[in-house]
Amino acid sequence: MRLLHTSDWHLGRSFHRESLHDAQRAFLDHLVDVVRAERVDAVLVAGDVYDRALPGLEAVAMFDDVLHRLADLGVPTVFISGNHDSARRLGVGAGLIGRAGIHLRTDPGECASPVVLADEHGPVAVYGLPYLEPTLVRERFGLSKGGHAAVLGAAMAEVRADLAARPAGTRAVVLAHAFVTGGAPSDSERDIAVGGVAAVPASVFDGVHYVALGHLHGCQTLAPHLRYSGSPLAYSFSEVRQRKSTWLVDLAADGSVAAERVPCPEPRPLATLRDTLQALLTDEAYTEHEQSWVQATLTDAARPGEPMEKLRRRFPHTLQLLFDPEESDAEPSSSYAARVSGRDDLEIAEGFLRHVRPGAEPEPDELGWLREGFERVRETTDRKADLPR
Repeated sequence: MRLLHTSDWHLGRSFHRESLHDAQRAFLDHLVDVVRAERVDAVLVAGDVYDRALPGLEAVAMFDDVLHRLADLGVPTVFISGNHDSARRLGVGAGLIGRAGIHLRTDPGECASPVVLADEHGPVAVYGLPYLEPTLVRERFGLSKGGHAAVLGAAMAEVRADLAARPAGTRAVVLAHAFVTGGAPSDSERDIAVGGVAAVPASVFDGVHYVALGHLHGCQTLAPHLRYSGSPLAYSFSEVRQRKSTWLVDLAADGSVAAERVPCPEPRPLATLRDTLQALLTDEAYTEHEQSWVQATLTDAARPGEPMEKLRRRFPHTLQLLFDPEESDAEPSSSYAARVSGRDDLEIAEGFLRHVRPGAEPEPDELGWLREGFERVRETTDRKADLPR
């Protein structure tokens, strides 16, 4: 049986305020094309369909469209909810949608109720384990305490019990949304440590033939049968070295797995550049990044004027600006008073905003509020100075 494993679509998410709607639509087009061209037997989507519990209308429209297209192909698809999704909202209409071969697994009570598929070698039971927040599901699994490892262990015990009651030779596939020990995280994943220890051991998933994992955004293999597909798009500059892809998985008659990566379309390459402003603006070595999404770290000893405006003349898609000055020998010993000497109050306040919000330039409205605030303080001070003592 040929499976296509994907996850972490995060429909509706932006990249440093840059809309990704077009890029996400392009990925969904690519997904449908792969399903058709590679003769995929089932699609597995391991959580975080949406980026937030209340997705925007455009994100919902994209999801609705891809559901119709997958259903038209007649390819069974299994979704689970992730920690970014609202399980109840994603699962609305699951029973009715399931008749079209689109199976939404969002209810912890259905962990041991698989979608049963079949090929010429017999049945394949696909178990969907939605994201299990320990504080919300412990009672459902008869636990008085415990974190992610405990609740996933209890869910997997139910899976193994159901599998044991099925015909001999039934192959088992599990979808799960979790941080498994040994996985490499990125900056763009929401922490799931609340409610218990975040990481779960790989041994939790013993006893099944393939585990399609979601949550971590880098495509990675923890074991031949235990893989993250990663997100189809980069959602932080920490993913600059990741090659985004899905897994095309062939499940053999004996349950053994062969998998290959299918690259996802890249809307625009990422580049993390570090140098002085002058070098970034003139060095030919950076020419290849002129159309990339850029994170620029300036190493100038003194903060240059209008750096973002100047950078965007060469790199129009600069999205993040950081400062990490390579200080001169005299710099470390200079006092704060010396460093701000010659600056007026507004310039000092602007510098403070940049310091506490690296990469974000003060907005025009913010500068206006600061200017108005300083003017009012001066007026108040002047009036007090004019009062008789």
